[in-house]
Amino acid sequence: MSSSATRADGRRDQQLRPVTFEADIAPYATGSVLVSFGRTRVICAATIEPNVPLWMKQQKVPGGWLTAEYSMLPYSTLERKARDISRGKIDGRTVEIQRLIGRSLRAVIDLQKLGTNTLWLDCDVLQADGGTRTAAITGAYVATRLAVQRLLDDKKLAENPLTDSVAAVSVGVFGGRELLDLAYVEDKDAEVDFNIVMTGRGQFVEVQGSGEEATFSQAQLASLITLAQQGLKELSGLQATFLAKRLL
Repeated sequence: MSSSATRADGRRDQQLRPVTFEADIAPYATGSVLVSFGRTRVICAATIEPNVPLWMKQQKVPGGWLTAEYSMLPYSTLERKARDISRGKIDGRTVEIQRLIGRSLRAVIDLQKLGTNTLWLDCDVLQADGGTRTAAITGAYVATRLAVQRLLDDKKLAENPLTDSVAAVSVGVFGGRELLDLAYVEDKDAEVDFNIVMTGRGQFVEVQGSGEEATFSQAQLASLITLAQQGLKELSGLQATFLAKRLL
């Protein structure tokens, strides 16, 4: 099939799903946003806690900390997903994703400038249609920037600890075609699947990729990364445009 053919949702191969942000979705958080990548919708909330983990105190590590938690709400999928608490443990996928969110945000924050505080990022999936981790990272940055501005305005931070923005997107090979921002119907049957995290200045934070009962060439790898970079540049611009209006 040619790259001009449309996908199941009407997009071109190199086209993101419609991306939107809605601020203050969780009023009691320091900063929050509802991010939508098409039908995937995630609440991202950033909350400051005036304390640091015990290990930092014991090891006398200066500065603050940033950590993340991720969950899929029971009604976020077609079939009800049991809560982790009902199973008595967090599943491996959840642990992997929340660690990824934490790493992604710590890559663009100066923890020394955060003071002796912990910034908690809670990402809760309201509706899942592929790309929940990439939407969570992209929204978590926006929530963090809103939280930081509130702390600056309230004189609880002396300077902005964020050094850059960060966003994430999926790319993959489905039906022999290289696609940007995979929806669930594409993701579940993709021959090759990547999640790529980058800063606004174009530096890589993480590249996760694998063949699903398939292999990929070096040329395909380079092509998929280029496709992701195009999408991430657009996502970075959408973050900046939204924040520019909110932080006037």
